[in-house]
Amino acid sequence: MKKRPTLSSICSIASLLVMTSAASAEDLEHGRRVFRLCVACHTADSDRNGFGPHLKGVVGRPAGSLPDYRYSEAMKTAGAGGLVWDEAALSEFLSSPKKKVPGTKMSFGGLWATSEITDLIAYLRANP
Repeated sequence: MKKRPTLSSICSIASLLVMTSAASAEDLEHGRRVFRLCVACHTADSDRNGFGPHLKGVVGRPAGSLPDYRYSEAMKTAGAGGLVWDEAALSEFLSSPKKKVPGTKMSFGGLWATSEITDLIAYLRANP
């Protein structure tokens, strides 16, 4: 005999969907807060370079490819060698910039918490 979904199970599923949406919004907000560590050198919502290159649209962009920013030779070489800022590459770079691209000008030591890195990448992805 087939069981029909009960109102209780439907409400449980709806509740999970609402909580998942809220969690995603919180993660993006957390990423925005983590990005505060970066604003001394970078912008994410404009194409204005600062001490570092702007990060608007960085997800999917080849490394060292903005024509109006003076990258280190190491970053230009990494980009010419095929480094594209996908989520995996950004995650590695954000955890240890000098390990991912030895010789980079970026002086930031890196983020330790996986959640900070994941949420920061989500925030950057939201600023195409």
